[in-house]
Amino acid sequence: MMRKDSPFIAGEWYHCFNHSIEKRIAFEDSRDYYRFLELLYLANDESPLRRNDIGIRKFEEVLNIPRGKRLVTIGAFCLMPNCFDLVLNEVSEGGITAFMRKMGTAYTLYFNARRARVGNLFLKPFRSRHVPLRSFQHLINYVHCNPAMLYEPGWRANHVVDPQFLEEHLTAYPYSSLGAHRGAHTPTGAILGTQSFSAVSTVPLQKMLREARQYCADFDIL
Repeated sequence: MMRKDSPFIAGEWYHCFNHSIEKRIAFEDSRDYYRFLELLYLANDESPLRRNDIGIRKFEEVLNIPRGKRLVTIGAFCLMPNCFDLVLNEVSEGGITAFMRKMGTAYTLYFNARRARVGNLFLKPFRSRHVPLRSFQHLINYVHCNPAMLYEPGWRANHVVDPQFLEEHLTAYPYSSLGAHRGAHTPTGAILGTQSFSAVSTVPLQKMLREARQYCADFDIL
């Protein structure tokens, strides 16, 4: 069920997600996407986040910067043009809330400065859903299947025209963790917690789509 005011529980998995205000495009180009991915890595630290102090560095270099104590374990992620989905496990008390606040604030400041804009970019508060262990794999597959909407809009209704085309594009999609979970040599693997690799099973496309649809059904996702 959707979390309201109940606290997050350490060791439990949560689907944390948000949409941009008025569903505007929140990631307009690759620079935006990669800045958000950098922040998924950098904000996961109890120390204050000052992205500008790092200076101009290659993406791979940013994701190798040493960090202190983690706030959360990130099990999976996916960015879409006007929304993002994360699978989070709280490490320290208040970690999920602190992480989401740090990351969202840092990205909004970046986005607004780049476009001479003011105001919030994402809805507040962010949304979250506690996911029991029996639904964990379905959640992972749901998150990784989100980009299917870009290639096969009818996938949720079990209408996929070209399964091979879809699988290739989902695996290659640069703004999700599917490639890392499938063993691709990608720097975004550094964003994920090591325990997530042992907890997640990669499955064939048809099963992945089926379990993603089941997650939608279980939690009334339209």
